[in-house]
Amino acid sequence: MKKTLLKMYVLTLMALIVSMPVFAQQKTLNGSVQDDTGSPLTGATVKVKGTNVATTTATDGSFTLVVPETATTLEVSFIGYQTKDVAITDGNINVQLAASDDQGLDEVVVIGYGTARKKDLTGSMVTIQAKNFNKGLMTAPDQLIQGKTPGVMVINNTGQPGGAATVRIRGNSSIRASNNPLFVLDGVPMAGNSPLPEGRGGFSSDRGNPLTYLNPSDIASMDILKDASATAIYGSRGANGVVIISTKKGNAGSPVIQIGASAGISGMREYPDVLDAARFREALEYYTPGEIAEADFGGNEDAFKAITRQALTQNYYGDVSGGTDHGKYRLSGGYLNQNGVINGSQLKKYTGNFTGNFNFLENKRLGLDFSLFLTQLDNRYAPINAMVGSEGNVISQAMQWNPTRPLKDDQGNNTFVSTTTRNPLTSIDAFKDQATTNTFVVNVAPYYKITDDLEYRFIYSAMRQIGSREGMYRSGLIDPSAAENEQAFISNNNETNLQMTHTLSYNKQINEDWNVNALIGYEYLNFNYRNNMTFGGGFKYLGLDYFDYLQYSPVSTRDISSYRSPKNELQSMFLRGGFNYKDRYLLTATVRRDGSTKFGKNNKYAIFPSLALAWNIAEEDFMESNEIFDQLKIRLGWGMTGNQEFPSGASLNRLVFGNQSVSQVNYGNDDLKWETSSTINAGIDFAILKSRLYGSIDYFNKKTTDALFEQTLAQPAPGGRIWVNLDGEIENKGVEIALTGTIINNTDWTWDLTANATFLKNNVSGLIGYYETGALRGQGFSGVLGQRMVNGQPLNVWYLAEYTGIDPTTGMSMYRGLDGSSSTENDPAINKFYANSPNPTTLLGLSTNVSYKDFTLSANMNGAMGHYLFNNTAATVLGISNLSSRNIGGQFFDTSVKESTSNSAAPSTRFLEKGDYLKLANLTLSYRVGDIGKTFKNFNVSLTGQNLFIITKYTGFDPEVNTDGATNGIPSLGIEYLPYPPSRNILLGVNFSL
Repeated sequence: MKKTLLKMYVLTLMALIVSMPVFAQQKTLNGSVQDDTGSPLTGATVKVKGTNVATTTATDGSFTLVVPETATTLEVSFIGYQTKDVAITDGNINVQLAASDDQGLDEVVVIGYGTARKKDLTGSMVTIQAKNFNKGLMTAPDQLIQGKTPGVMVINNTGQPGGAATVRIRGNSSIRASNNPLFVLDGVPMAGNSPLPEGRGGFSSDRGNPLTYLNPSDIASMDILKDASATAIYGSRGANGVVIISTKKGNAGSPVIQIGASAGISGMREYPDVLDAARFREALEYYTPGEIAEADFGGNEDAFKAITRQALTQNYYGDVSGGTDHGKYRLSGGYLNQNGVINGSQLKKYTGNFTGNFNFLENKRLGLDFSLFLTQLDNRYAPINAMVGSEGNVISQAMQWNPTRPLKDDQGNNTFVSTTTRNPLTSIDAFKDQATTNTFVVNVAPYYKITDDLEYRFIYSAMRQIGSREGMYRSGLIDPSAAENEQAFISNNNETNLQMTHTLSYNKQINEDWNVNALIGYEYLNFNYRNNMTFGGGFKYLGLDYFDYLQYSPVSTRDISSYRSPKNELQSMFLRGGFNYKDRYLLTATVRRDGSTKFGKNNKYAIFPSLALAWNIAEEDFMESNEIFDQLKIRLGWGMTGNQEFPSGASLNRLVFGNQSVSQVNYGNDDLKWETSSTINAGIDFAILKSRLYGSIDYFNKKTTDALFEQTLAQPAPGGRIWVNLDGEIENKGVEIALTGTIINNTDWTWDLTANATFLKNNVSGLIGYYETGALRGQGFSGVLGQRMVNGQPLNVWYLAEYTGIDPTTGMSMYRGLDGSSSTENDPAINKFYANSPNPTTLLGLSTNVSYKDFTLSANMNGAMGHYLFNNTAATVLGISNLSSRNIGGQFFDTSVKESTSNSAAPSTRFLEKGDYLKLANLTLSYRVGDIGKTFKNFNVSLTGQNLFIITKYTGFDPEVNTDGATNGIPSLGIEYLPYPPSRNILLGVNFSL
């Protein structure tokens, strides 16, 4: 035994001695790889030229490679960039790659249920990489792509941290069903619902952005599928376009830690145009001189500044990634603390993400992809509700506050005026509104490569969202007589979504000329949603939160409600085939059959086909001597998609329970069928001047039929509503243009410029009658609707009284009559006319990056033109009738004609304004410090400004607004009413790796 051990020791020692010269002949290289803008390239290949000694870069672009002592040259490559040879030297080796002349045509992009080379695409789609995302304070993925690509409109409905947004791809195409695109996270279709429960009464009405649970720092790219030939693979959920979100993954290599942190301040970009104390006194002297003594309190107050603040934001992010060829991992975490500019509002966001990609067996044919997302959002809300009446919310209360009246009395207490003229500081104190939402998403995807060309993949995913909201109302602060009848509520939502997908994919290079790919799959989706609310009143303030002891409210004040969505399931079968001949002639065909429990039993299933062709002209022999075009491809596609984004159970008889009664509110329709859209798309992709200028032009025509709609049963039928398919057609057509140019590209300087424009036209035809929506609110506007769906016009056109000015003799508003007359006698409620559209006819985006050595300046602008917005805030909050007790808007103090203080507002074109704007969305100056010692790698410092300025003639808070005015489920567009104001943000950030 001892001899055996001694022999082992001797052999081991001899092996070490023999290997010492080998080790002595090797050395370790460290370095990093960046693109031409200085951003790190993840997954770039670094190898010793002429050998198999190689590695790939980590998420921060860094690499470590052990090479022979005799090695002299590294070969660095990355898809979409020119391969570069670099001499091996002492110290860190930092490499910068230039974009390849083919503009990344071999780059792999994500399409429905798979990937494809960019050069093989036949449909209309755009890929936006992380390096091109909008910079700054971003709480949801849709903000990253605002203004970045033609055909995509992103509107931040509100300045509330984490607030709702409106996203449209190629315009609106549905009257009643959702117009939102489908978002797909790493192959998992999202439900698109916000887990935030609704409030009750004057609490915040913003439901939040359903994508806020994602951390933008976890996102690697976003692929936007726009035409039906690209989206038809998603069938019934692709009618409004598809946005595929791909998250960052781990890379083979030693563990790398990447850290980012930013802090900043937010403030009002500009304050509303209301009279200050001096101008208010002038207005009193001009309009109501006899009431000066009662209206002038001698002070000088700015109520809006009193409810706002310079709000601080902190954002921290970190990840660790690494692995081997058999297993790669990435673990990340983030924390965001964003205070809103309105006192009392706040968003805290905690995120965690783990992704793993594993290969098993010696041949690596068995694999497993796994991802897990965990998010908690803690929100606090200011009392900004769009559904309030004459009492307004904290925004209107601040704007209307008499600037000569102090907000606080001599004892430091909030000034009390009356129950209808409310102190905005008191309103903030009177409402306590807080919510916590949790989102859990897990995705497990095992796969097996049956052959080199044939792969089976199974995807199982589950999404669980839970929302809890607590609110209490100190009504005694607003109305002392209600001090013993204060209120509270608890509201809960929960949603569980399940997905199971089987796919079999085939990709074969048959010979030098032919490549064939195919995909067949089956998918099952299940959606389950519930909510409940408990309300109680009769409380007297004892220093405790009422929602912590709701059970002690008087029984007579309690209200309990609960809801569970009817069965909501979707099963689908789909097939896609693609052919590529000599990289010149491309064909893609898809078909999907969807079945949904939402539709009538006679029409539960529908088939959605598509076909697309492309011709790579630049690959033709006759183009070999061409010196103009580096890329030239023509695309033509057609496809059909469906829309089933409307309430589950809509095709069934549905009952509502009363205390001692049951009533039917929805009547079933066994023939209810799919809303269907068919799209034709023709496009051209090109690159010239050695790809220094490249872009695309697309024309599309989308027609939607069998529109889903909920209507009231006509008499003498029993009371209730029924879902039907409307006659008629909705048409969206337009042209999209995208151009990118490299203006300067030399050793020290680079400058690129990207611009995109979309020209849209929307039209409705074939409807029987018209449908109204667009609720306008405020004092004197009860039950007023300002928009119609009518034949021969775009969706949501304004239908208002036509304002013709102020009658100089009476000071009253004049309106146009149906007979063409202009008079104060014409009733604005009866004399209504078509008055333009809230739908932009032109969308614009502009981005530029200028680099000088290690400095980079990036700017992003977006805009929209050709649409009109209704300034509901000006109409019912700031009018001349406020005098003399309340403040007015600056535009109403007009001495050229004396308006009567008894002149009441009406829903008219007086408050309809052009919404054209161009906004500097973000501006970032960054400096690449590089490595600091041996610890900090690729240290980068940046300064970002968001929402810095806007060019517009719109007089409201911001033309980028969309207050919900939906009526009977018909969406509205283009209304501004007492929104949470937008903020200007300044952020200082650092990021580095370890």
